[in-house]
Amino acid sequence: MMLASLWACVYSRFLRGWLKWALRLLTGRCELQRICGGARAGARRTSGIEHSLELSKNKVLRNAVYVGEDEVEKCVADVMKEKKITEQKNKEFKTNLQVCLLQISGYKQLYLDVENLRKVPYDSDNEEHEEKLIKLWNLLMPHENLKARITKQWCNIGFQGDDPKTDFRGMGLLGLVNLVYFSKHYTSEAHQILSHSNHPKLGYSYAIVGINLTEMAYSLLKSGALKSHFYNAVPGLPNIEHFHQFYCYLVYEFDKFWFEEEPESIMHFNHYREKFHERVKALLLDYDIVLTLQNRRGQ
Repeated sequence: MMLASLWACVYSRFLRGWLKWALRLLTGRCELQRICGGARAGARRTSGIEHSLELSKNKVLRNAVYVGEDEVEKCVADVMKEKKITEQKNKEFKTNLQVCLLQISGYKQLYLDVENLRKVPYDSDNEEHEEKLIKLWNLLMPHENLKARITKQWCNIGFQGDDPKTDFRGMGLLGLVNLVYFSKHYTSEAHQILSHSNHPKLGYSYAIVGINLTEMAYSLLKSGALKSHFYNAVPGLPNIEHFHQFYCYLVYEFDKFWFEEEPESIMHFNHYREKFHERVKALLLDYDIVLTLQNRRGQ
């Protein structure tokens, strides 16, 4: 580990600049041009551009990874000017670089949007919040009416007590929105997984696990681990619906994983949750990965 860190330091400080200079002499193209022209569209290209810009000694290039969507076009022009790349002969490069910067900018904005929703606490006095909660019940239990707003019936879909609002404290409104999204867009899968969660030996709390998986999706987004997925899945700007789609993948795959592992007890949940987390992180190391339930259906 120490040798790897030492090599990375030596390479970035001393060797990388010489290598870039030599390659430019040999190819007649700068590093950004070589990446745009040689790497496949998606995570391979966008991650390469992002890495190159972050390591640049040029302030204009370093700042390019922080521009907002409305600044991308001007930023591309500034980068091309700094690197002395003419637009007339490099139209494809300009288009590719613009797409990369939109994806980089979009990922950062997506995190902010998700974080803002997570920070909204569930409010039982908010009519919109209450409507979402009732909608979740109706989607999952269409043949059973709630007898009251506060009732033990909520335990039937995996909440801990008679008032679900207390279970949303960690993930705020984001946890509820994710649960509703999965139940609305993948209703048959949601019913199937809810049924699995009531298994006499391997059962688990459907809603609580769903909120826990929201936290997993959120932490992966925050750490940057989802960049490869989003750079491949979305050719332009990702939005919060794309985040919900990834969440749906987690819910479906975790249920399958749980029953494959056959835990002795729900008391071992944290161990298996972490094991699943590590499995997902390993998948996300693949530059060609796309993890959505829609994509899985097509396999």
